[in-house]
Amino acid sequence: MTRMHPEFDTGEMDLEERQALRRVAGLSTELVDITEVEYRQLRLERVVLVGVWTSGTAVDADNSLMELKLLAETAGSQVLEGLIQRRQKPDPATYIGSGKAQELLDVVESTGADTVICDGELTPGQLRQLEEIVKVKVIDRTALILDIFAQHAKSREGKAQVELAQLQYLLPRLRGWGGNLSRQVGGRAAGGVGIGGRGPGETKIELDRRRIRERMAKLRRQISGMSVARETMRSHRASREVPAVAIAGYTNAGKSSLLNRLTGAGVLVEDALFATLDPTVRRSRTPEGRLFTLADTVGFVRHLPHQLVEAFRSTLEEVADADLILHVVDGSHPDPEGQIAAVREVFADIDGALDVPEIIVVNKADAAPQETIDRLARRFGQDSIVVSARTGAGIGELMRLIEERLPRLDHEVHLLVPYDRGDLISRAHKEGEVLSVEHEADGTILHARVLPSLFQELERVGKPVERVS
Repeated sequence: MTRMHPEFDTGEMDLEERQALRRVAGLSTELVDITEVEYRQLRLERVVLVGVWTSGTAVDADNSLMELKLLAETAGSQVLEGLIQRRQKPDPATYIGSGKAQELLDVVESTGADTVICDGELTPGQLRQLEEIVKVKVIDRTALILDIFAQHAKSREGKAQVELAQLQYLLPRLRGWGGNLSRQVGGRAAGGVGIGGRGPGETKIELDRRRIRERMAKLRRQISGMSVARETMRSHRASREVPAVAIAGYTNAGKSSLLNRLTGAGVLVEDALFATLDPTVRRSRTPEGRLFTLADTVGFVRHLPHQLVEAFRSTLEEVADADLILHVVDGSHPDPEGQIAAVREVFADIDGALDVPEIIVVNKADAAPQETIDRLARRFGQDSIVVSARTGAGIGELMRLIEERLPRLDHEVHLLVPYDRGDLISRAHKEGEVLSVEHEADGTILHARVLPSLFQELERVGKPVERVS
């Protein structure tokens, strides 16, 4: 095992260094019956991280493994060591190659690790062969993220979505060997009982697969039923024509903190990955008093498992149905541009999400380097704003920008509304932009900009008033 300098220059490495596993500085913080995968829980305690660097710079590779470290710690692990191998593509058999797998075994034995986490999605064959070599449990990035989601899901819908994603991931990875594979018995194998003593004619793996498929079908029906309630609430908001703003972004970028700052929602804020899985919708008002809704959505991450994107589709549709997206970025992160690109990749999987107007909200300004803030401001210009949800800096400017970017209220009224229709005046205050109100003997003179549906009702019951220039 070769230690290397932080500056990892592929052009100047000798052959031995280039082929070795490289330790990543700053990463250090029981195997059960692996044939019973269906019932196996991830019990992560002391782990070694392994990544394969196929493209990009050494900094990119280190950032990816540092993120894997945060994910592992979020799942409750103690990270003992982090290793990276430079190669053109992952080894199809063992992910890192058989020779490097033996080196990894030495690291596992010397550190006393009980789990290896690979920074990528491994095939069933890669998982099995690597486990056979290193003699401890091996999981990949996808399984780790799914486990974190399972820990953090609180609502019925969230739990069902996570379980569905886990089963989709598990189905092709069921494996076993020897006697555990079969329950088919008969004749002498059945103890001589003959007829009536035979098995159902299915191997254990086939039974497991059938049960998993049946469970997945049941979960899809449940999620479909629960999404009806979400659709009803969404259509109710749409019928009232209240603009919708979705807060989206990378995990731990500060989305929930921003929601709390904008609305006083009191949503859980935790310095951990995927602290929010269940979407929260709250109401807020622009500086001019216009009502709109804010929806906090699940955080994204690089290489978000496609099973999760599919399972959380009903939740992620909050983004596509919004009138405006606040794309929150952690300004203190080493690679904010990479985070933005990862989030937009997920947007591309949601029909219509890329068409929604977007504001890049650079959060954590109190901790972000000035050069990062300047770089992002140059790149995104008027479509970006710098804030700190913790201190409140920039929140007023953000609210004014939201008001500017929301769909315009292009129906202006100047009417005398009878006192017995005070409900319309109240709606104008809630849903529109009231410019002035005067109380006369016959009613209220309302000057406001409102939505089309309210405009029609006001026109029907109100009397035009001569406007004084």
